[in-house]
Amino acid sequence: MTTGWEAAVEAQIRSAQERGEFDNLPGAGKPIPGRDLPYDEGWWIRSFMEREQIPSDLMLPTPLQLRRRIEQLPAELRDLPTEEAVRSYVAALNTEVVAWLRTPTGPRVVVRPVNVDEAVRRWRADRERAAAERSAAAAAEPQDTGRRAGRPRRGWRWWRR
Repeated sequence: MTTGWEAAVEAQIRSAQERGEFDNLPGAGKPIPGRDLPYDEGWWIRSFMEREQIPSDLMLPTPLQLRRRIEQLPAELRDLPTEEAVRSYVAALNTEVVAWLRTPTGPRVVVRPVNVDEAVRRWRADRERAAAERSAAAAAEPQDTGRRAGRPRRGWRWWRR
């Protein structure tokens, strides 16, 4: 037994099928992705994050996000141009850590502020190491004197004939 609105919907579907609006749809004849996998309650959030290319780090609780940022700090600081920029970046991170320490939420994870002077010292050491590697690589390259190899230098120019 169907109600009036179900019959109307069925009639619209039937007329769309007759017009061929369901022919050649993308994915027609292909298996449903994940059909053979066991049921996962979080399938929708996983597919959303994959489709929108959202990093999974955003799903972590605040203390774990802070710990991960502290672990990745040397790589983040490496690209900063000045010591002031390094100090301000670390100060901003420490502000977030202290704010979390004042009102902790989520799992109990040890998170401590970063020592600014230690971060600056490591940043300087990384920059010095990178500069030494660049100078060693430049010294290893053959020097180009501006002349073409194998051709003697001419003492006169073509317009002075």
